[in-house]
Amino acid sequence: MPHIKNALIRYRIIDRCLRNKYKPFPTKRDLREACEEALYGDTGGANICDSTIEKDMFAMKMEHDAPIRYSKRHGGYYYDDPDFSINDIPLTEDDLSSIQFAVKTLMQFRDVELFRQFGHAIDKIFDRVATAQEPGEEEFAHLVQFETAVSSGGNEYIPELFEAIKLSRLVSFDYTSFVSGKMKRRTVLPLMLKEYRNRWYLITHEASKNDIVTFGLDRMGKPEVLEEIGTKPEDFDPYSYFRYAIGITSNKTEPVNVVFKAENVAAKYISSQPLHPTQQITKEGKNRTTFQMTVLVSEELIRNLLSYGGEIEVLEPQELRDIITTRVKTMMSNYGL
Repeated sequence: MPHIKNALIRYRIIDRCLRNKYKPFPTKRDLREACEEALYGDTGGANICDSTIEKDMFAMKMEHDAPIRYSKRHGGYYYDDPDFSINDIPLTEDDLSSIQFAVKTLMQFRDVELFRQFGHAIDKIFDRVATAQEPGEEEFAHLVQFETAVSSGGNEYIPELFEAIKLSRLVSFDYTSFVSGKMKRRTVLPLMLKEYRNRWYLITHEASKNDIVTFGLDRMGKPEVLEEIGTKPEDFDPYSYFRYAIGITSNKTEPVNVVFKAENVAAKYISSQPLHPTQQITKEGKNRTTFQMTVLVSEELIRNLLSYGGEIEVLEPQELRDIITTRVKTMMSNYGL
């Protein structure tokens, strides 16, 4: 069974490499090293040989109709159908068995300090696997429906970016701006990785600006880890950088005390899913509950508050209240009110 599990994992690693538009036409060696790095943390060839990759690709063709072709011109492999993905193929009993084995292993470590912050994610995986339908039981699939997160891409860069962070090595990549839509080459020192709403972000120090700059992995080309060692800013502390932030925005401004009232139904939602760890109730009235929290004023904070519409009233600070008021007036104008 372990050999079967490893083969299934290798198929998906090979699939990911063949679909990587930033590094097209991977060679047999590229595929072997990617599989070996993922499974054994090494690329020396001691655990996986080229013939294993050949057999894997043959099996993918025979068992999953994978349209794998070899390009003599580019000296590497590719999918003849660019829309093909092995992830679109229904899971087999072996697939489910492999996943269940891995999840049971994960569940043993969910309360270990190192993995505690991922406890919720592990629970979701366990629940999903526990309710996964057996082949032929598609009619039951709609009875348990999970929240679907659409991957925005870039997650495959996490291992090499994490390694660059540990080694304090500079990375270089092409980056497409959300605002201008233009691509530009960036060379930065990666400081930390952060996930927010199913997107991954790289927090970096950009020497040319002498500033902390955040990049979305989904808008990043394949990063190149350079040999050059960077110097971390002395005042950067990954443990506290997002302490008062909501979302991905953190800046050099001081956090403020935000006070707002929420109607009782909204207050129950806000209490059950706090906007920030510092959030607390200061007063409970007959119709409204008063909350306060210490946070940075950011676009994510504003949008979170606006998502409750008229069920929330911001009392302090005046600056935030004015911003909310302006947004509300703009909304009313858009609707002809």
